[in-house]
Amino acid sequence: MTDMNGMALTLRRLFQLYVGLALYGFGIALQVDSTLGNDPWDVFHQGLARQFGLSLGAWIIIAGAVVMLGWIPLRQRPGLGTISNVLLVGVFADLGLWILPDPDGTALRWTYLIAAILIGGFATGCYIGAGHGPGPRDGLMTGLASKGIPIRVARTGIELTVLLVGWLLGGTVGIGTVLYAVLIGPICHWTVPALAIKLPSPEQPAEDPVVEPVAV
Repeated sequence: MTDMNGMALTLRRLFQLYVGLALYGFGIALQVDSTLGNDPWDVFHQGLARQFGLSLGAWIIIAGAVVMLGWIPLRQRPGLGTISNVLLVGVFADLGLWILPDPDGTALRWTYLIAAILIGGFATGCYIGAGHGPGPRDGLMTGLASKGIPIRVARTGIELTVLLVGWLLGGTVGIGTVLYAVLIGPICHWTVPALAIKLPSPEQPAEDPVVEPVAV
């Protein structure tokens, strides 16, 4: 029975991880299609796509891989979730951009934007809560924090830098960029603890998975 419970926990973690990554990619597609302004990293990815070709998703993958190389001097170790994030979020973003119809009219554009922010917050809680390691960009932030840089300073500095560079490259900045920056933190403050999966301690057999609050 213990082995069955352990297998169920493993499958739940994997299911939650990959559902989260798929939803995160589709959330990116919704926000980009809204044309009301991307989140800072996707301003950067879109700017690269417009200047140098390739798809938005391809640049999400390339940038994620390059950022993960920045973990080496910070002595951060990637997990399954980190590698999966690098490989899959861009794929699902491109898939979403291919599937989703272009929004016709202001109301639908706003619907896309609000849905993108809500889905992004839920998806973040899913893949972080699965406990398979942070995404490459989150890991860079926490790695800098481990070197004594306050996490707020690290996050703000990174996102302002990619936002500025992306804007100079032609990425879309707008009200959506501001709303994402303001709302994603409070949403994740709720979703990350709510979706965190409690792992059994070595002394305790695996039981039915439950969630456990974690700090954001």
